[in-house]
Amino acid sequence: MAPKQKSGQKPKPNAAEEVEETFQAVVFADTFETRFEPFTRDKPRCLLPLANTPIIEYTLEFLANAGVEEVFLYGGAHSDQLEKYINASKWRALSSPFKQLTFLKSTSTSVGDVMRDLDGKHLITGDFIVVSGDVISNLPIEGALAQHRARRALDKNAIMTMVLREAGLQHRTKSTSISPIFVIDPTKDRCLHYEEIDRHADEEHSSRLNIDAEIILKHPELDIRQDLIDCSIDICTPDVLSLWSDSFDYQSPRKHYLYGVLKDYELNGKTLHTYIVKDHYAARVRNLKAYDAISKDVLSRWTYPLCPDTNLLPGHTFTLRKGSMYQETGVTLARSCVIGRRTVIGQGTSIGDRAEVHNSVLGRNCKIGRNVKLDGAYIWDDVVIGDNTDVRGAIIADGVVLGKNCAVAAGSLLSYGVKIADNIWVESGKRITKTRNDGSVGKNDPAVVGEGGEGYEFIHGEEEEDEDDDVSVASSGLVYRMPNLSLSSASISTLSSEVSNTSWARSERSSFSADEDSDNFHHDASVSLFDSLREGVAADVVQLELVTLRMSANASDNQVRRAIVTSFMKHIQQLMEGGKGAGPAVNEVFTAYKEVIERTLFDRSKGQKKDQVDLLLALQQDLIHRNKGDMVLLFTAKSLYELDLIEEEAYGQWWNDERSSNSEEMRTIRNQTQQFVDWLAEAEEESSEEESEEESDDE
Repeated sequence: MAPKQKSGQKPKPNAAEEVEETFQAVVFADTFETRFEPFTRDKPRCLLPLANTPIIEYTLEFLANAGVEEVFLYGGAHSDQLEKYINASKWRALSSPFKQLTFLKSTSTSVGDVMRDLDGKHLITGDFIVVSGDVISNLPIEGALAQHRARRALDKNAIMTMVLREAGLQHRTKSTSISPIFVIDPTKDRCLHYEEIDRHADEEHSSRLNIDAEIILKHPELDIRQDLIDCSIDICTPDVLSLWSDSFDYQSPRKHYLYGVLKDYELNGKTLHTYIVKDHYAARVRNLKAYDAISKDVLSRWTYPLCPDTNLLPGHTFTLRKGSMYQETGVTLARSCVIGRRTVIGQGTSIGDRAEVHNSVLGRNCKIGRNVKLDGAYIWDDVVIGDNTDVRGAIIADGVVLGKNCAVAAGSLLSYGVKIADNIWVESGKRITKTRNDGSVGKNDPAVVGEGGEGYEFIHGEEEEDEDDDVSVASSGLVYRMPNLSLSSASISTLSSEVSNTSWARSERSSFSADEDSDNFHHDASVSLFDSLREGVAADVVQLELVTLRMSANASDNQVRRAIVTSFMKHIQQLMEGGKGAGPAVNEVFTAYKEVIERTLFDRSKGQKKDQVDLLLALQQDLIHRNKGDMVLLFTAKSLYELDLIEEEAYGQWWNDERSSNSEEMRTIRNQTQQFVDWLAEAEEESSEEESEEESDDE
């Protein structure tokens, strides 16, 4: 019999309770893809610069902010370069937030091989987080981790939580070739089915989403989500590794592992869950289009505090200037050069007379000649650009020399050390390199780089093209397209009609193309407007800039109104967070920028107020996920009426429009505005009655 505890004596803690679990992370530095070739022939992908900072730095910052103590970094191609970089970085210094960072070289050819190798090493001791080495995120992980651990405490079979970001049906960082579909039980945040829809499937072989009928029968409530960004952030238990080891045919985390484990639930009994974030930023630099999109987001401070002026690298001296312009010390600018919004200029870079730089990132020690035009360009370190050269929407790697009077068209990639002779035009989407697959220098092609130039055209093989989201950087877009999507009537006929009739058009232009697509317009216009509102730029100047953006993108009135709504609502939210009430914040913004709204409404003399209704619908949709959105909508509706921007009839037409009540969220967000719409209707009726009485008296 165990001895009785003496009175007042505290029980001894359990040995298991005394040992605090170490929070570990696994980082895949190699993505086992060819999407960044030819750059990745010379450097590992995670060391490529994004806004003048190696991509891996953003990932490690995310892990440090998440409270990770021990990191296992798996290298692959060019692992010696990566190991050398890590050993010399702050992550190996005494002040590193990580107690231990272990670099693991691997000959693996897939994520599955890495996970099986990790399982064999027995390094994982408890919960761990798995991320790709190209993740950019300011997401606090505490909420997801707390939910994961709470589930695990109740059910040991709850082995993984995937972090997914809600981003709407169209988003700049989404895949263009594969559309992932998550089927989720919202009552338990449990993922029940996963499938990837191929957007390239022709009509004859159109992809169908096939959900097992048993899932429908067992779960009365299901969410079929097409609007989620897969952040490649997974919180796992060691059981996850065991399942990888049990199935050697699993190669990729989603297409094979997730799909397979869910299909085999009856055999393994393991459940996989989701944590869907609506705020904060999380995305992967998964291809060149995402590189462009995320770079713009970093410069526009959507990723704050992961911005250039945070100076993540020791020795960086970036400061933020007006117009989202970041500049280091030691920059030389000619008096007559023009530096536009959303630009980054690194230390030691010089820009010549009458040069123009807009929406571009310039690395360190670059020499930009006279009359050079840079727009949407990514210029890495030690680049020389000759006089009168024009670069639009291209990536120029370290050490490239561009001659005089050259033109580099949208979507072009010039890899390390390439030299372009004078008077050469580099066509859209062309990739030029000096390095062969084996690392040796290839034969120069004068037809591509000119006489005296160095480099040759890099051609993707068919196999890479089939798997590559950016097959043609100049002709593909940034958002999902869901062609021919329907649900198999054999498995779930009741939902078939709802989904099969839904499709979303996608722009056919890339963010690297000269003509920006509608998605690019929305991003650029809303960011530009928000910056102007925040800086207090005069309404006429804001209107002029908006007109310029609209003309360059050939944007519609509808697109302009949505960009205005996004920027105005974000600024109002910012004012409220600073302590202002919803009413004063709304009145301040709409009164100051009444002219900007007024110039988008052209239906005042018409019976049907399509433009005004469109504006109200856009406001309603935007405010669904904003803090105190219902209150902001009420004050906005009042303000627009008082400023004579929206007419009485428009409110009634908006309220009766089926789009304003086609979902629970849309109905909920407008509840508070009901009183104002009712008041308007009553006032209109009283006015009509008075007019009738006056007419009777006159008779």
